[in-house]
Amino acid sequence: MSEPSRHQPDLPAEPTAPLPLVTRWALLVLALLSLALGVIGIFVPVLPTVPFVLLSAWAAARSSPRLLAWLENHTSFGPMLIEWRRGGVVRRRAKWTATAVMGASAAFMLVMVPTRWVALLAIGCMAGVLAWLWRRPEHLSDEAAPPET
Repeated sequence: MSEPSRHQPDLPAEPTAPLPLVTRWALLVLALLSLALGVIGIFVPVLPTVPFVLLSAWAAARSSPRLLAWLENHTSFGPMLIEWRRGGVVRRRAKWTATAVMGASAAFMLVMVPTRWVALLAIGCMAGVLAWLWRRPEHLSDEAAPPET
């Protein structure tokens, strides 16, 4: 007799009671808006991509299984979402990319933003995000890794 698997499911558990229609629609709008902001963030250095994609997946998980499936099967977003769900993993390349983009944004703000305290406040926020980001694991732990087949 085989031992039960300790692997956690990839998808969140279904809520016990369905959400009201208005709530589902609000979450769907949030998911789509967050996804749009995340895509814009690919091209605009000051706007982050990953937090908006994570927020989009969270809202989609509660409002639209179809959108969630699309996000998880997307070539760029899918692996990031699955690794995040399995253990809060952020790969080293993503960390370095975020650091470089935030550094460039900070330099741009120091030069272009006339009110110095506004630029310094934004840079302080970015520094806090980077401190948190670099503390995230870069690989799945043995417990969170999927079973080998």
